[in-house]
Amino acid sequence: MADAGKLIANNKKAYHDYFIEEKYEAGISLHGTEVKSLRMGKCSIKESFIRIENGEVLIYGMHISPYEKGNIFNKDPLRVKKLLLHKQEINKMLGKIAEKGYTLVPLRVYFKGSLAKVEIGLAKGKKLYDKRQDIAKKDQRREAEKEFKVRNL
Repeated sequence: MADAGKLIANNKKAYHDYFIEEKYEAGISLHGTEVKSLRMGKCSIKESFIRIENGEVLIYGMHISPYEKGNIFNKDPLRVKKLLLHKQEINKMLGKIAEKGYTLVPLRVYFKGSLAKVEIGLAKGKKLYDKRQDIAKKDQRREAEKEFKVRNL
């Protein structure tokens, strides 16, 4: 989805804990000093989650550090931020979330041109044995790559 742009924050834990089935790109409703802080790369989405309330998509727990030179204009770093999506996308997400086991997780925050965007994943939770299988696959791939390097020296 986001070919061009500067990556600000990535949520690797989401890929470990969930199966990501669909991805959406959403704009973020921000205030001036928050944008400046994002441009400096001061953002964390590790503990954040997304909910749909009253037809609006909101992100909770997204930490944008206060801008140093912003003094009185700075907002609360953990304030709830509105995500900007089309109504049909929101309705589609609502239908999927109504099914058991689906949730919305933020995957990454980046700039696309001059606009701050967040990539949202429609995700289904992994069980413990799924996580173990993924770890085993990664180990096998790593071993194969190591073996390949040794043979080609």
